[in-house]
Amino acid sequence: MKFVLKSAVSALALSCVMGAVPAHAYTLMDMLRGDRARSGQSTIIMDPSAPVRGNPGNRNGLGGDIDPEAAMPKVSSPRYYTYKAETLQLVDTTKFADPVVTGAVADVSGSATTDGAPQRHFLTEAKVRANADVAKALQAYYGDGKNPLIWVSGEGVNERGKAALTVLADAASVGLDPADYAVSEPRIDPANPAPDVRDRALTQFELALSSKVLAYVQDTTRGRVDPNKLSGYHDFQRKVVKLDPVLKLSRMSPDVAAYLSSRNPDSAQFLALKAELAKLRAADGGNEAPITISLDGLLRPGDSSPEVANIVKAIQKNGSEDLKTAHAATFASYTGGSDYSPEIVSLVEDFQKEHGLKPDGVIGQATVRTMTGGDTNASKIDKLVVAMEQARWLPEDLGPRYVMINQPAFMAYYYNDSKQQLAMRTVVGGKNNQTYFFDDEIETVEFNPFWGVPQSIIINEMLPKLRSDPNYLDQMGYEVEVGGRAVPSSSVDWYGSTQNISVRQPPSSDNALGELKILFPNSHAIYMHDTPSKSFFKRDMRALSHGCVRLSDPRAMAAAVLGTTVDEVAKQIATGQNHAVKVPQKIPVYVSYFTAWPNKDGVIEYFDDVYGRDAYVNKAFDVTTKSREAQI
Repeated sequence: MKFVLKSAVSALALSCVMGAVPAHAYTLMDMLRGDRARSGQSTIIMDPSAPVRGNPGNRNGLGGDIDPEAAMPKVSSPRYYTYKAETLQLVDTTKFADPVVTGAVADVSGSATTDGAPQRHFLTEAKVRANADVAKALQAYYGDGKNPLIWVSGEGVNERGKAALTVLADAASVGLDPADYAVSEPRIDPANPAPDVRDRALTQFELALSSKVLAYVQDTTRGRVDPNKLSGYHDFQRKVVKLDPVLKLSRMSPDVAAYLSSRNPDSAQFLALKAELAKLRAADGGNEAPITISLDGLLRPGDSSPEVANIVKAIQKNGSEDLKTAHAATFASYTGGSDYSPEIVSLVEDFQKEHGLKPDGVIGQATVRTMTGGDTNASKIDKLVVAMEQARWLPEDLGPRYVMINQPAFMAYYYNDSKQQLAMRTVVGGKNNQTYFFDDEIETVEFNPFWGVPQSIIINEMLPKLRSDPNYLDQMGYEVEVGGRAVPSSSVDWYGSTQNISVRQPPSSDNALGELKILFPNSHAIYMHDTPSKSFFKRDMRALSHGCVRLSDPRAMAAAVLGTTVDEVAKQIATGQNHAVKVPQKIPVYVSYFTAWPNKDGVIEYFDDVYGRDAYVNKAFDVTTKSREAQI
């Protein structure tokens, strides 16, 4: 019986629910701390057609009785959306006329600059579409009669304009699409230099280039895509970009190209992604056929397989330079045999270790995917571009001290003084219970925690068992409350509503949250925690939880964020009492999703897109570009 109960507890130790969790699903400590909840995402779906019948077993007075054969209620997960691009509006140019003199710029400001003076009065005829922020910045600059034109002078495009065009044309180098910022230089017929025709064309170019420069600066800062429009799993406060100074600074800068380029992120992580992107785009053979490795099962040390040759070839291509140097003798002596020899096993173990896999030399599908995944430059480039976009959603400066969780890598990292001091394996949400992508601040470490069972688990997973056996939770040692009053599980009518029912698991060696949890209060009820299911950390694919982040070494992480020692953390746990300790200073935590990201040495690592999110970002890129092209 004890074995059965432990198995059941392990099955329920999939700790978090996706989406907002009602207050009654939180632990007592959660309620004492309060919650910085934003809008919820999950929905409880009841079958509206379920007939109501009398039920003599109704013992808690929770409303009408529900037919035991009616459809089981469910809590839905967030969904992915069809991306809709930002609407562009026609810029109101009616206020761009010179307020002093019609037909020319009157030098009433005393400014020594009168670039584009003959053209300025044609601004009212220019037609440009832009988003609301860009339109506002255009109106602020050109609506001020003291501001001269920026990009044109006399009879053509000036050097400043040409420099800006060069920067926009090179947008791909920073992970953007040059098509989004394309502006054609006006064609002036030397044989027909009609001043009005020429000046109208130059003024149209002036306003169009300004709108693209502003859009470029906005995109470099916050990204082209609004992440919150991708899915309910994305949760960001989109950055507000101050565009009003951009045009004046562009006009005043002695090197406008340097100024515009400087608006791109310059963090070490972004620069590493940018450098890798340039390297791959410059590499020869970017479209060569991928290396394939076909294994029916596992390849173990001492086995033989004709695929050994492809394994060596794949590592020689995708391994790091350090790995290639360390195993240069193995590469040089390998003649194409099929024996999985000790030398090749050692090579594979180092490759597995380098990529966060279990370094046991056993080659399964996860190792094969890592060896061959992103084999072509094209697929790696796609991941880099998505990663550069997503990096713009986060603060440009992650801070000197922070925790980074990268879901596709199944890893968590602790940084102090901008240096990685901890790295550990994690378990994240399964595909049906995905972990969100957001940033927050670590506030509390709770020792010997209660597990407040989320409504989604009560409804989706426990309810079927409870309708078969109302004693189920009593036998499992869970605590049940109805309307704040403790009751036996067996006394509850599990065919009625669960909205007034809370369930929690007391601290114990079998508690789903293990010895501790690390909290950064958020509306998704996601946190880091221990787990009794230690075997999951041995797997290469670790998308196995209900959404929370399980840590392979939670004591070390707790000690790091508390600024104390592992021994002190052990003493806190040894009390056996549920209690919380606030971190001395709130620490940023980035619950991120990068399929390409630099490691502590600045080397870009590539990971499987476990949730398929990169595809949604790429679709959003396409929608955005098509929308911008259609509204020019």
